[in-house]
Amino acid sequence: MLDERHATAEGWSLRESYLYDRSVIAEIQRAAREGIYDIRGFGAKRPVPHFDDLLFLGASVSRYPLEGYRERCGTDVRLGTRFASRPLELKIPVTIAGMSFGALSAPAKEALGRGASEAGTATTTGDGGMTREEREHSATLVYQVLPSRYGMNPDDLRAADAIEVVVGQGAKPGGGGMLLGHKISERVAQMRDLPVGIDQRSACRHPDWTGPDDLQIKIHELRELTDWEKPIFVKIGATRTYYDVQLCVKAGADVIVLDGMQGGTAATQDVFIEHVGIPTLAATRVAADALQELGVHREVQLVVSGGIRTGADVAKALALGADAVSIGTAALIAMGDNSPEYDEEYRRIGSAAGFYDDWQARRDPAGISTQEDELSARFDPVLGGRRIANYLRVLTVEAQTLARACGHTHLHNLEPEDLVALTVEAAAMARVPLAGTSWIPGVTVS
Repeated sequence: MLDERHATAEGWSLRESYLYDRSVIAEIQRAAREGIYDIRGFGAKRPVPHFDDLLFLGASVSRYPLEGYRERCGTDVRLGTRFASRPLELKIPVTIAGMSFGALSAPAKEALGRGASEAGTATTTGDGGMTREEREHSATLVYQVLPSRYGMNPDDLRAADAIEVVVGQGAKPGGGGMLLGHKISERVAQMRDLPVGIDQRSACRHPDWTGPDDLQIKIHELRELTDWEKPIFVKIGATRTYYDVQLCVKAGADVIVLDGMQGGTAATQDVFIEHVGIPTLAATRVAADALQELGVHREVQLVVSGGIRTGADVAKALALGADAVSIGTAALIAMGDNSPEYDEEYRRIGSAAGFYDDWQARRDPAGISTQEDELSARFDPVLGGRRIANYLRVLTVEAQTLARACGHTHLHNLEPEDLVALTVEAAAMARVPLAGTSWIPGVTVS
């Protein structure tokens, strides 16, 4: 059995190539064999700087920590306070990202609504429209308006609690989503006005506008359609973040949703997932700077997504300037995706628990990313909702614990001064000092 880099066979020393390791060789051979690019989900798998590269500075003498049992640390957040007459009032700063019915089964969408409602937060529709189960079980539901217009229904839009105009996503900024034909069931086809069993590829840009001035007109139309009650979110993939955020503000957005390259529950080309966009860590501070430059930081709320897994990730994103975060892949895992109990079945379809990323393939043994009735019937939306709620509570309590340790009475009081970086790259991206020094790379000290 070969180890990672070296092995000995019949007296010869074997070295694996850095550029052409076994995974690269396998992909070249797969491409040569099949003649088509690889499609998958699960977000970026290459190592990139992330929130793990930051540490909190707990309180000691110069700052006192909060007593966890007696001193309150607030977690509530209001989204959409700029222009909407009915902003979202959430108990926690963690929301559920948009994941479509079609990509996910109807019971999975129901579970997301149940779990978010129990935890006091919002969930989001995704491409393809709003399902009955989703609306009935979501106390707060954000309706996505996407370039594809699949499932677009003005009545459903008015029945939602907020609107999210999707310009781009972290896994594929500049590219459209995919839903392969074997997931276009009769119900999905009816909602999207598509033929059954035919591959669906979403448009990469909205047909109604070509720039920020047109986006401003579209946002105004949506406000008129909803009597100026609903907050208007604009979701962008993290690329040219500084200018994109400022243009969204100019267009009239109440909330900016910023999706880093680690995001990616939707299926798309592997080359997109791994090679387009910038890390969530880098994008977060840039977006906050863009809002501060315009004097609207906290007036226009910033929601960050893409690779949020733990309460530490939540707290660090908030410390760098976000008002809330959104989770997608982690929510699927919390519901049971890649669970070891299905390992034998994952192996039968050429994968394994912890490795399954063929969410476009309809074969998900957990019954989450499938439209097969037999598989989706395995998934219990009540149990799935309970797991989501439990996970959201843990994220919130972990973030509270860290905020208390830094002496803060609310999660939104976390600040960059609470952080240091473990690497030069993370210090430069987050613009916080390298641990043990006062040095922030790229910042001129006078």
